[in-house]
Amino acid sequence: MSTDERTVDEPRAAPAAEVDDAADLRGHYFRRLLLRPLTLISIIAGPLVVGALFYLMAGPVLGGFMLLLSLFLGVLIVRHKAGEHADDDFNRAYARSRDYQLGGSTYLGSATPLLRRGDRQFAEQTFIGELAAGVSGLLAIYTYVVETTDTHGNRQEDDHPFTLGMVEVPECVAHVPELYCQRKFGLHSLERVEDAFRRSKERVEFESDALGHKYEIFTGKGQDQNWLRQLFEPSFIVWLTDSAPEHFAFELVNGTLVAYVHGHKEDAADLDKMAAASATVAKRLRDESIEQEDR
Repeated sequence: MSTDERTVDEPRAAPAAEVDDAADLRGHYFRRLLLRPLTLISIIAGPLVVGALFYLMAGPVLGGFMLLLSLFLGVLIVRHKAGEHADDDFNRAYARSRDYQLGGSTYLGSATPLLRRGDRQFAEQTFIGELAAGVSGLLAIYTYVVETTDTHGNRQEDDHPFTLGMVEVPECVAHVPELYCQRKFGLHSLERVEDAFRRSKERVEFESDALGHKYEIFTGKGQDQNWLRQLFEPSFIVWLTDSAPEHFAFELVNGTLVAYVHGHKEDAADLDKMAAASATVAKRLRDESIEQEDR
């Protein structure tokens, strides 16, 4: 099948020898690093020296404990380094096999609410290119960080990891400036109370129990409800409820679409699903906007 014939929902074809995820490489790099003479000397000699010092200062019990602790920490360091090597190799292999441009840590801007959450926000890795036929954008391994300070003045950072797809859809700005399709949480009885605090947004409901069970959909005030119902045609609703990635959601603000799932996806199949899902939503928005202009 040629690139132009491939459907939006169909992931890009992968080479037969492809590494499916970073975990495929971690064991290889761990063994490789562990068997290096310098690593072996560091892991063995370091704990022996630490254990001997504590043995002389505090006796055999503490000396033995510190020897084992140092050995354990040394193995953890090697494992961490192996993970870094494996992640780098997987990212390069994945980008190469999908014709993506590989990018490092970067700031994605503040176009949508997800990109503004927290005290710090950054994409740890980006894959830039064609997410599906005719739909260009990026995939990102994304994190926002919430910083807090306890009563003793100690700072704590909580990481919130996401995998997201980002596509510019300028065609839809005139028709739907804001659209939020969020996973549904909480009790139905509290929805009216919650809506009272959303002064700039309003809830949109459709005649689909399956959609209403999984998602909460909001737009800016005064949105054309008829256009939205045309956007959420039956086939798009079925895709959202039955075929979209687990816990999938998306935000659209002034033509910037951010589709996302919680957690860092390090598996090629999961990244492919996010690319295809992001492209599906972008294409639906684009197609309905163009159809509206032609009417």
